[in-house]
Amino acid sequence: MTRPAALVFDLDGTLIDSRRDITTALNRLRSELGLPPLSLDQVVAMVGEGAKVLVRRALADWDQEPTKEVLDRYLSYYAEVCLETTVPYPGIEEMLAELAPDYRMAVLSNKGERLSIEILEGLDLAWRFREILGGDSLPTRKPNPAGLHALADRFNVPVEQLMLIGDSRIDAETARNAGCAFALVEWGFPRTPETDEIEADLIVSTPQELVQKLGFPENRL
Repeated sequence: MTRPAALVFDLDGTLIDSRRDITTALNRLRSELGLPPLSLDQVVAMVGEGAKVLVRRALADWDQEPTKEVLDRYLSYYAEVCLETTVPYPGIEEMLAELAPDYRMAVLSNKGERLSIEILEGLDLAWRFREILGGDSLPTRKPNPAGLHALADRFNVPVEQLMLIGDSRIDAETARNAGCAFALVEWGFPRTPETDEIEADLIVSTPQELVQKLGFPENRL
């Protein structure tokens, strides 16, 4: 694998631990609809393909099909709590500081762009990224490779020279669909049998390990 020209990070489960705030917002919605709360583990298994899919999965036991109004209620609840307990994973801030001088960096999330930026700004991470794309920034979202192609165009590099860094099957498929490298991180959301089957160019267990495998001496972090 050649050295990438730019790095593209997934958000939830890769840069930030947002599980509890997402669970809080979903359970507020479920309570409003007369449904019992979901556990943290149940919610984690539903995350990854954007709010619309998340709400549909979270309301699978409801006797109605979620409408746009229901989705908007969830987004309103999530906007209220999105920074209550969400934090960067340990070592993320140091990792970004190490990588920033040598790599152009972006975020590509299936979370909405406005919320993604709000959370990154609230955690003082947004300034590290030249571009931040969310699930509503383009007509399509991951695993469609359009986001990676758009970022490659903005960075003026071939898409094959990007590396997507993420924690899920969706991220792996996105990288494969674009023809670029994929690094699977193991520090984020809990591992599942599905995660164990993901093929990746790199598999890293800590942010420090990612820095090292991208060509830095071991003592830099």
